Amino acid sequence: MFQPSKLSAALCGLFLSLSAHAGKLSIVIDDFGYRPKEENKVLQMPTAISVAVLPNAPHAREMATKAHQGGREVLIHLPMAPLSKQPLEKDTLTPEMSSTEIERIIREATGKVPYAVGLNNHMGSKMTSSLPDMQKVMQVLNHYNYYFLDSMTIGNSQSIPAAQGTNVKVLKRRVFLDDSQDEASIRTQFTRAVKLAQRDGYAIAIGHPHPTTVRVLQQMLPTLPADITLVRPSQLLNEPLHQGTAPPPSKTQPPRFRAPGVCKPNKPLSPVPQSHAVELISDSIVQSPLVQSIKQLF
Repeated sequence: MFQPSKLSAALCGLFLSLSAHAGKLSIVIDDFGYRPKEENKVLQMPTAISVAVLPNAPHAREMATKAHQGGREVLIHLPMAPLSKQPLEKDTLTPEMSSTEIERIIREATGKVPYAVGLNNHMGSKMTSSLPDMQKVMQVLNHYNYYFLDSMTIGNSQSIPAAQGTNVKVLKRRVFLDDSQDEASIRTQFTRAVKLAQRDGYAIAIGHPHPTTVRVLQQMLPTLPADITLVRPSQLLNEPLHQGTAPPPSKTQPPRFRAPGVCKPNKPLSPVPQSHAVELISDSIVQSPLVQSIKQLF
């Protein structure tokens, strides 16, 4: 006999199974502390969106506090020396700095950006590509309970080997949303981040509080696919670290399966009753490894 309660349990198990395989997308908005008007719009978005605050920005403490009070994750957006010549923020980490000077800058940054739980680099291609210099950074961070989000401003960043021997956990950015201020380009990058999260299980995207970026996020966040969950970076610390993009698929095509022929019954098959079909589906879900594991927990 058809049992609605059994169907409900089956659907619940199916939902849990799908949720367990949902892709996780983390979005971090850098350069907080300079544009309160646009930054306040970011703070009206889903609380899983995190912010990275420049320590010496005029509104650094104010915006870090507002973000934390709104339930967001806050990072220190620490300036590091780039390979290109351009104006640098005050207290930018440079390769010639001693460990003592790096420790001072990070210590002062923790006071200017309250409630921070992580740190990521602002620019930094020159600093992050140097193993000895990043080892100095990681040895200082080892005294704080921060994770390091590598903005990956250069492909050969040394953050992962530099963190070896410390308790610092490293995450890596996969997508920059707004290298271009063109709205279509930002949409493309947002879609790319979603697809990476679906393919690989998770992805981290970094953007900035530009008006165009804010507008695209306001439009596209409500349209996220059902199999994508917004998460904070700290929720990805136990995920396997992506060392790079997956290799392209082999051009060699596997042999196609050819059926030996159509199997025709001697007489028409009797229809399967609806109640029996539901029983089969529900039993299959209830006996699945996921649901059995959940049962053991309770």
